[in-house]
Amino acid sequence: MRTVFLAAGLALIVSCKNDKDKTTLQTPVPKDTLIAKKDSGQLKATKDPIEEIKSEYSSLRKQLESKKLTSKGFTYNCNDERSGKVTYYSDQKEIRIIEHSYDEYSHFGSTEQFFIKDGNIFFIFKEDTGWNFDGGTPEKPITKDDITESRIYFQNNKPIKCLEKQYSIRSNATEKPSPDKISSKETQCNTNELMKTYESLLRNEDKKGEIKCL
Repeated sequence: MRTVFLAAGLALIVSCKNDKDKTTLQTPVPKDTLIAKKDSGQLKATKDPIEEIKSEYSSLRKQLESKKLTSKGFTYNCNDERSGKVTYYSDQKEIRIIEHSYDEYSHFGSTEQFFIKDGNIFFIFKEDTGWNFDGGTPEKPITKDDITESRIYFQNNKPIKCLEKQYSIRSNATEKPSPDKISSKETQCNTNELMKTYESLLRNEDKKGEIKCL
């Protein structure tokens, strides 16, 4: 008789365990839990560094245009081969923009803008312009400007994306091209010369008036 009771008790325990397992398996997971897990994964996603740079650039441009940045600078003339102008724009804490414009051998000019945050470059804009004669007459010559725009994005002091666009403007053109409508192409980043220029500009920050070569 005792054996019968033990067998019945064991059968009851197994039955209860199976019912509990079925209940666990059949209990639906609340939708809120699934959504929370999905949202949690989205919150951990990092922001696009290019978009962050564009946002910081836009904010800085607005400060510049609204004259919220103070400025100082100097000019230079290097043996009549290259002459230029350097302007430093600062907020209350640090230099935020360095603009360097120069002409070289009368047929070439360039403007370089270095955008800075917390002492580090985050963006460089460079526009090179070379011009030559392109027809016409001696009395009324036609000239053509060949323009190259470069945009360089930095993260942790290293270039992460470089874009370039090229277009030409003729002096007799009735309608000039709109740079904003010209698409850029991604190029291999080579910033060695630009960084040398940047370091030179930083070294000459306290110069005034006109100096010789950078």
